[in-house]
Formats: sequence, structure tokens, C-alpha cells
Amino acid sequence: MQKVPTQEIQLNTNKISVSIRREDLIHPFVSGNKFRKLKYNLLQAKAENQHTLLTFGGAYSNHIAATAFAGKESGFKTIGIIRGDELENRITENPTLKFAQECGMQFEFVTREDYRHKHEPGFLKKLKQRLDSFYLIPEGGTNEFAVRGCEEILTEADSNYDFVCCSIGTGGTISGIINSILPHQKVLGFPALKGDFLKDEIRNFARNENWELINDYHFGGYAKINPELIAFMNQFYIENKVPLDPVYTAKMVYGVIDLVKKNYFPENSKILLIHTGGLQGITGMNLKLKDKNLPILDFQ
Repeated sequence: MQKVPTQEIQLNTNKISVSIRREDLIHPFVSGNKFRKLKYNLLQAKAENQHTLLTFGGAYSNHIAATAFAGKESGFKTIGIIRGDELENRITENPTLKFAQECGMQFEFVTREDYRHKHEPGFLKKLKQRLDSFYLIPEGGTNEFAVRGCEEILTEADSNYDFVCCSIGTGGTISGIINSILPHQKVLGFPALKGDFLKDEIRNFARNENWELINDYHFGGYAKINPELIAFMNQFYIENKVPLDPVYTAKMVYGVIDLVKKNYFPENSKILLIHTGGLQGITGMNLKLKDKNLPILDFQ
């Protein structure tokens, strides 16, 4: 694994310092937190002498794409349980699914209603009866092994930061960060979904209370985006040469910069933003934006 660079962000103030940890550069295909989450899961699968990885995801899932590539590179067969049976005949139209299939992933498409039952014992029992033995990785990759991997995002050199900020999907990344911060530091999490239910998920893994969720920057919910966020991402790239993914990191960065403007942070605070990758989803998002006659994400 290459050293992950940290880059200072350009702000219109000298009272606050903001830097971004470029976890998106950790690997060309297993990017950001997906690399961290899969690291110990792959080791555990090998320890259990499993030969197949099975996981879950939607049409543009970063986790599906990363698991497909990581599985191929590590010698595993991979199976993706995909939300939305309407996608079965449209794989080539979807850049994420097309990539995963090219990496050898086998798909099982299920209805959105059936997908809601994926955590139930009966659902998993039927899968095991039909697909034989496999190592199960949850949707989004979050489990104890994923959290252990995410605990390695911060290093001793990060002790000078007062705040560490990251986006939240399933809660695994922020849990690992919470477990590795020092007593003087605080973690701010920016959920990509509406609602406050993630607190319980995080408490399943987090070992201290130096954290807070900021729920005001989800832009309408998971995978929702509007012209304001598109314009922000494009301008942020012009100023910093950092591409952001529209589902997670962009909303967190937008939120932090907005909070800086609103004097949320004490003067002279040092803030570290965690870029969790997910850039593979930009191609698919741009297809959606073109269909809606909206501006596209332009990182040229």
C-alpha cells in the first residue's frame, strides 16, 4: 500500500486550517474506505478456508465494485446480491455492474422488497442452500473486521488535528476513526442518509464518546444531488485539484466549509477531512445527470 497523502484545502480564512486525507488514492480500484474495510475481511476469509465472497449492494455501489476487484486479485470467487431485479438485463448500461462483471463477479438480482430482508436468517439460509459455502461481507462492508481496518486510517502524525471529519454510509469508517482518536480530538460524522438511526449502529463498534453527527448536509438523502452540490464539486476541483464523490465525501466537505463560514469551529482549529474514495461512481452519476439535463461533474 502506498503512503496516503494529506493535502491542505484553500479557504478564505487564516483562522482555521483544513486538510484532506486522500484515501481515494490508496488503490486505483479498491479505493478509500473500501480498501480499509476489505483488508481484514479478506484475511479472515482465507483463515476460514473460504473460496467465495458474497456481499450486497445497489446499482452503483462502490462496495460491489471494490469487492469484485479485490476478490479477483486475492483469488476469490465473488457473488453480488444486487438490489433491483430490473437491472438484470441492463448490466452493460451500468458502469459499476459492468466493471464488477468484468472482474468475474456473479450477480444475483433480487427485488427491492426481497432485498429488505437480506439480514434475516431465512434469507441467508436460502442463499447458502442454493450457493453453497461462502464468506459473507455485509452491505457496505461494515463489520468488526472492517472497523479494525478503518482504525488504521489515522496515524501518530495526526495528533495535531482537533477535529476529524468523515462521511457516513453504514457507520464502519467513522467507528474505526472514533476508536483511534486521542482524548483531545473530536470526530464529526456527516450522514449521507436522512435520519438519526446511525447512532445505534456506530455505538455497536465505537469505544468512546468523542463524536457527533451533523445531519444537515445529506442534500435530500442517499445518492441525492442537486445543481448547488454539482457546482460546489466542480469549483472545489478547480481550486484544489481534488475530485470528490457526489454520494459521500462531497456532502461532508460542503458541510465542513459551510460550518467554517458559520464560525462553528473555534479559532485556530485544525481540521482533517477523510476522503473515503468512491470516485468510480462518478461515471454513473453523470449518466443520471445527463438524463435529467443537469450540469455534469467535470474534473478535467
